[in-house]
This record gives sequence, structure tokens and C-alpha cells, in this order.
Amino acid sequence: MLTKKQYELLLFINERLKETGVSPSFDEMKEALNLKSKSGIHRLITALEERGFIKRLAHRARALEVVKLPDTMASSMSAPARHSPAVPQAANDDSAVSISVMGRIAAGTPIEALQEEVNQISVPIEMMRSGEHYALEIHGDSMIDAGIFDGDTAIIQNGDTAENGEIVVALVEGHEATLKRLRRKGEMIALEAANPAYETRIFRSDQVRVQGRLVGLMRKY
Repeated sequence: MLTKKQYELLLFINERLKETGVSPSFDEMKEALNLKSKSGIHRLITALEERGFIKRLAHRARALEVVKLPDTMASSMSAPARHSPAVPQAANDDSAVSISVMGRIAAGTPIEALQEEVNQISVPIEMMRSGEHYALEIHGDSMIDAGIFDGDTAIIQNGDTAENGEIVVALVEGHEATLKRLRRKGEMIALEAANPAYETRIFRSDQVRVQGRLVGLMRKY
């Protein structure tokens, strides 16, 4: 049996998915349920998942699926709808969310791009920005002067744009992914290492596609 707030949140998520195909943001859920903090939303999402009403979609970071509805919701469901990013999957504590680890990325010579989820990692909320996020395991030492070491886990804000000087996930010629600092020079793009042992690589703009921006690092000691 659901509590009143659990019921209201499930109703809101279900209607948003029906209207737009994406889940409401934490702020929108907090506003809709008249809660004072996002931690309450995290607890409600976790409770709904544990009871089998929602689940996180595989290979789609920050997305929820309504698995089932209480019988009492079948005939009368209504909620406001606005387009917004999909919501993060709640982790076990209220200060973190789980995001997909999409494999390894080279901080050195580019390696084949990986597209499928390897596992999940719990990330502090304060490390996240707006929009979708995913994680990549760092392989190589070409970014050590930027504080990025072999074995680190990079937290990436998904997106296809970046400012000059930002560290990005760059897809090179459609099949190789690397983590480098991006510089635009006219119609050319430079992917700069942060290690003097590695050369800057220059490509035409149509040879490089940004797949996200680095927003945080996690490291095991």
C-alpha cells in the first residue's frame, strides 16, 4: 500500500511520461508535492522502486519507467505537464544518485567507444549539474596535469556542445572516444592532452563530436 505522497508522486511521474516521454525534474516533483527539500523526493522514489512501481531504464541514465499502477489510479489520473530532463535514479542515501558507468575511456591514445552500461555508481548530488549524466572509467595518463589519473571515474554531463578549454568526451571519426581539453581554431578542433609526453591532436570539425563535458571525478584510495 502506498502512502499519500508516494501515490501523488507516482501519479505525477506517470502523467509526465504519458505527456512528454520524459520524467519530471526533482525541482518539479518537489514543487508538485509541496515538499521543502529534494531529499524527500529521493526517499519517495526509492520507496516506489522497492515496491515495484517504478524502475530505472537500462542504458538511459536518469530515466524512470512506471512498471505498474495501483488499481485506484486506473480511472482518474491528472497532473501538469512540462518538458524537462529525465530524473536521476535514487541511490540508498538522500545525498547521492546512481548513474550508469558506460565503460572505459582513454586519457591517452583513443580507444574504441563503448556505448553499453557496464555497471552503476553512486554519485554525490552536489557533483551533478542539470541534464543527464553518465560515468566513464579513465584509462591512461595523458590528463595527469589536470588532476585526472588512470583508474579515476569521470562524471560526464551528457551533451554535444562545449566551451573552448573545457575537458570533454570527444568521439573521433565516429568510433574512437577520448577525454581531452577541447580548443576550436577556425574550422579545426584541437584535442589537448594535459601531459607534455603527449602531442595535441588536430582534426577537422566534422571529424570530432562532443559527447559530454567533465563535471567531476571519483577516485579510490
